[in-house]
Amino acid sequence: MARLSREESRAVTRAKLLESARAVVAREGYESASVDRIAEEAGFSKGAFYSNFNSKEEIILELLETHSLQDVKEIAELLGEETDPQAMIEIISDWALMRSTDPSWGLLALELFRRARRDATFGDRHATLFRTQWQRLGEILLQMFPEGAAPADPETLGGLVFELTYGAAASFKAGPTAGDLVRLALTALLRAYGALPQSVKPSA
Repeated sequence: MARLSREESRAVTRAKLLESARAVVAREGYESASVDRIAEEAGFSKGAFYSNFNSKEEIILELLETHSLQDVKEIAELLGEETDPQAMIEIISDWALMRSTDPSWGLLALELFRRARRDATFGDRHATLFRTQWQRLGEILLQMFPEGAAPADPETLGGLVFELTYGAAASFKAGPTAGDLVRLALTALLRAYGALPQSVKPSA
């Protein structure tokens, strides 16, 4: 078996640390998760952790960045070549319902931001954490509207769907689900901007 290069070995180590961080934080929460525990469960020393990440905050930021881009990839793959606006709404709404059953990602982001503001470490990377995610989904959503008739820029459109999906409150109560909220919002917008007939109602 060929020996891994230094760069390849470092990439493997980082991937294992990220996976460990995801498991530890999901189990213990952001505040209780420690660098020692993340390194130990990944099979590395604390020194190996700090050779790859400057802090717990940095590894969680990277974890959230990776996850956010994976969301857009999942939605794009589910949509495939679909171009019918109503069908696209159903696909995206079903995805939102599935994602909302695990509120841990939204709660993790809130914990991270709260701690960063308290410790005065909140910076550009925090402020722009979900910007690419929102922008890319918004570009997909724009395809549902008539040319020149979109109600907002791509970042705002994408942000609407992700905020409704990951809003923690929807995960802890009975009633409308995140999928229901996304379906209602997108249907109303498309109907208002001429992409759907006025007679089309959000599905139950």
